[in-house]
Amino acid sequence: MSELILVRHGQASFGQDNYDKLSEQGCQQVTCLAKHWEKLGDRFDAIYSGTLQRQQETAEILLPNIADQITHIHPGLNEYNADALLNIYWRDHAANDGMAQERASVRNDRKAFQRTLEKTCERWIKGKLEANDSDTTFESWRTYRYRVMSALEEIMQTHTSGSRVVLSTSGGVIAVALQRALSLPDEQVIACNWMIHNSSVTRLVYSGSRVSMGTFNNLAHLDTPQLRSLITFR
Repeated sequence: MSELILVRHGQASFGQDNYDKLSEQGCQQVTCLAKHWEKLGDRFDAIYSGTLQRQQETAEILLPNIADQITHIHPGLNEYNADALLNIYWRDHAANDGMAQERASVRNDRKAFQRTLEKTCERWIKGKLEANDSDTTFESWRTYRYRVMSALEEIMQTHTSGSRVVLSTSGGVIAVALQRALSLPDEQVIACNWMIHNSSVTRLVYSGSRVSMGTFNNLAHLDTPQLRSLITFR
């Protein structure tokens, strides 16, 4: 049996000009994970990351725990483009949902952002966000899910015979991986996404086409009185 170890990136820089980089707290979260693995003597055969900065920075911190000391980049592990989804939602749906007033605070208020993103993704999953010619970075739910599933299958086919492979990725990708393992309906995939903590570890065991879940959203590296303040969702 082989294993995928899916790590959600550390906390990103919410409310900053460049969201797509780890915050100071995000770096601490991932450093704690790397030290936890080192203490356990955990070593892994390979690590993959999407192309996003926060994913690659997370992989870089974890690299000392990887046998080949190389980060393999795979764009299939990228998160969905939330800005592209939100732009369509603001334009076409926010007023009808009574959410228009949230727009002014959504970039600096984590709770307002989460409320709006949940409404947006609910429509996205159901195919009710309609892109026009100006929405060049929009990716439909079906396209996104297929992209992630294809990346997972490719990586699993590449690494067999007891391999242990780390994926430095994002919450949506991990939720789709759970769908692959547990045959979840689409509506439950995004519900899982909201539960996934920064720097958490989800393990999938696979052999051939069979995939099963080992652990989900594990935070053993932060589960001490001294470190619990580092636990975040966003």
